[in-house]
Amino acid sequence: MDPFERLRQSLTQTMKSRGWDREEVRVRARTLTPQEVIGDPEDRDYPLIKGRERMMAAEFRGFQGQAFTDRFGDFQGSLADVAGLELTSNYRRAVFLAALNAVLRAEGLIQGTRHCRDDAPPRCAARLAELVAQRFGAPKVALIGLQPRMAQALGARFSLRITDLDRDNLGRERFGVTVEGPEKTEEVLDWCDLALITGTTFSNASAADMARGKPTIFYGVTVAGPAAVLGLERFCPLSS
Repeated sequence: MDPFERLRQSLTQTMKSRGWDREEVRVRARTLTPQEVIGDPEDRDYPLIKGRERMMAAEFRGFQGQAFTDRFGDFQGSLADVAGLELTSNYRRAVFLAALNAVLRAEGLIQGTRHCRDDAPPRCAARLAELVAQRFGAPKVALIGLQPRMAQALGARFSLRITDLDRDNLGRERFGVTVEGPEKTEEVLDWCDLALITGTTFSNASAADMARGKPTIFYGVTVAGPAAVLGLERFCPLSS
């Protein structure tokens, strides 16, 4: 089954089991400012701050779920409206994922659905590098999606290749590693021993193309719900 159909099925089942399909439970999704998401970090090279991408936030019964996307805007509708969305664009997928994350958080099925803030990203990256060393030794690491602090921490300790969609990053050296384009993703995934993949690949519908039958960890708040539903490993220790 298509991953998004499994996610839709999970949302629909949750909605029916709670009786929410018979009432107008409102989901309000909005685009957050960079300061709302990440606060005031010392480093200013995060995609959120550069402005090409934004975080969508869905608010459901007092709980918030977030999803990162390059196609953003506001949305307001019922949970049934969200479950029935045709997931044909990055914007619609982000609305759906943010709402799924909020609903599963409200149900107590997941935690960590809000992005870490201020001085947390460097600490998160240091934890990731330590986890990789403890579990995998000295692997060749693929970082799919340039997260600057993760690239910095990983590049200092492991053989690292990075791919990214942002054209401004392509061909540039970041922390001793040249950022490669999306056309290199398949090659990089075949090369690596460990794949670290941004949850934003669910927003842009490329996550299903990443499977290589080797250790894979998705990172970030976007993938909170998908990881729980699909049985994926997720790293996002300092989210709230």
